[in-house]
Amino acid sequence: MNALLLAGGLGTRLRPLTEQLPKPMALVANRPWLEHLIVQLKDQGIRNFVIALKHYPDQIRNYFGSGEKLGVSIRYAVEETLLGTAGAIKNAERYLDERFIVVNADIVHAIDLLPLLEFHNGHGGAVTIGLTEVDDPSHYGVVEQDKYGRILRFVEKPRIGEAPSNRINAGIYVMDKSVLSCIPANREVSIERETFPLLIEKQVGVYGKTVSGYWMDMGTNERYRKIHWDLLNREYSLPIRGRENENGIWVGDHCEIGAGVLLVPPVLIGDYVKIGDRSVIGPNVVIGNRCILRQHVRCSDTIMWDRCKVNDGTHLKNCIFGYDLELGSRHILYEAVMNRNGVIQG
Repeated sequence: MNALLLAGGLGTRLRPLTEQLPKPMALVANRPWLEHLIVQLKDQGIRNFVIALKHYPDQIRNYFGSGEKLGVSIRYAVEETLLGTAGAIKNAERYLDERFIVVNADIVHAIDLLPLLEFHNGHGGAVTIGLTEVDDPSHYGVVEQDKYGRILRFVEKPRIGEAPSNRINAGIYVMDKSVLSCIPANREVSIERETFPLLIEKQVGVYGKTVSGYWMDMGTNERYRKIHWDLLNREYSLPIRGRENENGIWVGDHCEIGAGVLLVPPVLIGDYVKIGDRSVIGPNVVIGNRCILRQHVRCSDTIMWDRCKVNDGTHLKNCIFGYDLELGSRHILYEAVMNRNGVIQG
């Protein structure tokens, strides 16, 4: 069994960070989320991967190559035009095993796949959809199921109080390859609006099972921040690189911390970082590798990617900065989101 990782989305709601970056390559704890995901699935026994690409595909191919450095095998299926979720699966058909797993690669999660696979093997149907429970299902497509877990229908964005359940598609599927014959080739196809309803109508057996563990769509700046705060507060147990010097303070290798620097946990500092004298860093700060923060910098509730430079006396709160940015002296920025081209959204 191999895994298909859907990494072709445009990530429009996370712009400007994803203006020139595939969304699954956004850093989470100073590593691309897609790398975390592959390692996480490898730890659950999956060694063969197919990655569906569209948006800046060479960035992913150049980073992962054949997968050898991670101890896995990776092949790539590139979309010439946007094909939607089902269309992307169809486009990768030639690489897929007779039974395979599909994972939306822009959803941050820590899901145990074994119960999902055991459930799929037991019900005899062709598709199992991993489901997650939400407090307010009115913003999602909600499933209605029978007592055996068979999905009867999807209800799109039901009114509050009218939803048949609070279970939604978690973006994780176990599929038998035979169902791909129901997906038309070379056009955009929605898996929830077209493919799953057709498979339900054909009675091939579309089932759903609630998966346990952390789950968060990182599609907005707010959710992207929350993923990091959950991680730093250990509500989400993704591995964090660096040594934990104190409770909630992680510092990478070869860092230089100046005199009088106050680190207010939780804080994650990458490798080769320099922090100038009398700066105050934290709470809720992630600093990427090879960043430089000069003297008297104050930084809280902020994420910065690798190789950023913050000059003397600048104050940052609730900000997100992409790669290679330099901020001038004595700036005050609040809720700024900036990419490498210097585009700011407040």
